[in-house]
Amino acid sequence: MTEIGARFPQSLWNRQLPHFPSQRRQMGLLALIVLCTITMYYQQYVAGAVAPSILAHFGFSFRSYITITVVASAFGAIASLLAGLGDRFGRANIVVGGLLFASAITAFGTPSATSKAQYAGFVIALGFFEGVVLVATPALVRDFSPQTRRGTAMGFWTLGPVIASLIVSVVASSTLGFLHPWQDQFHIAGIEGLVVFVLAFFFLRELAPSLRDQLLYSVKERVILEARARGIDVEHATEKPFRQMVKPNIIIPAIGVSAFLLLYFSAVGVFVIYFSTVFGYSQARANGIGNWFWAVDALTVVVAGIISDRIGVRKPLMVVGALVAIVMSVLFASMATDPTTSYVRIVVVVSVLSAARAFAYAPWMASFTETVEARNPALVATGMSIWGWFLRIFVAGAFLVLPSIVPSTSPVADFGPHLKVLQAQYGPELKTAKAVDPTTLKEIQTSPPVPGALARAVGEIVKAEGVTSSVAVKNLLALKALPASDKAFLLAHGREVLAAQKAAPAEWQRWWWICAGGQILFLPTIFLLVGRWSPARARKEREEHERAIEDERRKLGESMLEPTG
Repeated sequence: MTEIGARFPQSLWNRQLPHFPSQRRQMGLLALIVLCTITMYYQQYVAGAVAPSILAHFGFSFRSYITITVVASAFGAIASLLAGLGDRFGRANIVVGGLLFASAITAFGTPSATSKAQYAGFVIALGFFEGVVLVATPALVRDFSPQTRRGTAMGFWTLGPVIASLIVSVVASSTLGFLHPWQDQFHIAGIEGLVVFVLAFFFLRELAPSLRDQLLYSVKERVILEARARGIDVEHATEKPFRQMVKPNIIIPAIGVSAFLLLYFSAVGVFVIYFSTVFGYSQARANGIGNWFWAVDALTVVVAGIISDRIGVRKPLMVVGALVAIVMSVLFASMATDPTTSYVRIVVVVSVLSAARAFAYAPWMASFTETVEARNPALVATGMSIWGWFLRIFVAGAFLVLPSIVPSTSPVADFGPHLKVLQAQYGPELKTAKAVDPTTLKEIQTSPPVPGALARAVGEIVKAEGVTSSVAVKNLLALKALPASDKAFLLAHGREVLAAQKAAPAEWQRWWWICAGGQILFLPTIFLLVGRWSPARARKEREEHERAIEDERRKLGESMLEPTG
C-alpha cells in the first residue's frame, strides 16, 4: 500500500506508457485529447461572441481591440515554437499545465479586469498558453493513431476548434438575453476548463519516446514497433530538431493552410461584428449564424477524415474542398453589398462554405502529420510547432491590417451602439438634424447662434422634408432642446457613423475577397505534401506494405522461439 502511495504522485508527472495501450484505452485517451482541444479553443474564442459588449465596457476602439488580438497571436506564435520541446520532454504535461493556467485566466482573470491594460494582459497570457497546448494536442493525436486511421483521428481533433466555436455561439445566443453582458460567458468557459483539467491531470498519458519516435502505418505494426523501440537512440533522433524540420515541404504548406484558414479565423473573431455592423443583427442573432457555420463544420471534418482513410488518399479531397470553398467565398463576399440578402440565404451560403472548408482541412491535417513523419517521426512536435508558428504569425499579420482594409468598422463599432440608442430615443429630431447642412447645424448650436444660421436651417428643413416654415421651426426647436451631452455626441460622431455605415459593406466585401484569395493560394501548396492522388495506387502500396509487415512479424515470432543457448 505504501509503495502504491509513493508511486501515485510520480505517475501523475511521469505519464509515459511503455507499451501501446489497448484499443479501448487508446480511444479514451484520444477522446480526452479532443476534449482538451475543445476546451482551449472555447476559451480562446469566447471573446468573439461578445466583442461589441467588450468594446463598450472598456471603451476600446475597434483598432485597439484588434491590436490586442494581434499581440496575443504573436505570443501564441512564440509559444508554438516552445511546444516543439515536447519531442524531448513529452506532450502530456504541457497540455495539463497549459490547461490549468488558461482555465484560471478565463474563469477568474479576464472577467475581473477593471481596465483596458488588465484585459489586454489576460488575453495575451491566454494566447501564450493556447499556442503551447494547441501544438501539443495534435502531436499526441498523431502518436496514438496509425496512418491508416490518421484522417479519422485528425478529423476528430479538428472538431476541437469547430465544436468550441459551436459551443461559443450556442451558449452566447442562448444566454445573452438573461446573463451578465459578457463576463458570465468567460466564467462558463473557465469553469468548464477547470473540470477538464482535473480529468487530464488524473488520466492523460502519452507514449514513451521510443514508441512515438517511429512511423506507425497500421495497428498490426505495434508488436514490431515495440521490438524496434529497444534499439532506438532517442537523443540522436532528436538532435538539431529545427534544422531537420525547416524544409520547403513543411514551411510552404504551413503558410498555405494559414492563408486558407483566414476566413475561418475571421469567422471566429469578427463574424459577430460584421453581421452587427453591416446587417444590423443583434449579438444573439449574429451568433445564430455561427451555430450553423460550426455545426456543419463539425459534421464534415469527421466525415472527410473517414473518407480519406477509406479511399487511402487525401489530396483529391483537399482540392475539391478548396475549390468549392472558393466559389462559396465569392458568393459570401457578393452578399456584403446586397442589402436585400435574407437571413436564410446567409445561413445556406455560410453552411456550404463551412462544409467545403472542413472537407479540405481534415485531410490536410492528416497529410501534414504524415509529411512531418516522412522527415523524422521523432520530431513530430517540432514539425507541428512550425505549423503553429506560421499559423499564428499569419493571423496576427492579417488582423493587424484588417482595420486599414475595413476602416469604417472603427467608428461603427466604437460609436454605433450609442448612436442606435439615440436614434431610437430621438427619431424625429435626428431626421431634422440630417436635413440640415453640417456647418449650419454647428452654427445654430453656438450661443448665440451665428447670424443667419437659423434662417438657413429653417430653409434647409423646408426643402428636405417638404414641410411649412412653422413646422420646420417647431422641429428645429425640438432639436435644440436635446440634452447637451447627446447633442455633443451627435455633432461629434453622428454623421461619421452614418458615413461609415454606408461605406462598411464595400470595405467588408474587400476583406472577404482577400480571404477567397488565401484559399486560392492554398491550392498549389497541396502538391508538396506526401501521399498519392490515385486511390488504386494507394491501395496497391498499402497491400505491399501489409505483406512486408506480415513477413517481419513472422520473422520476429521465429526469432523469439529460437533457443538462446
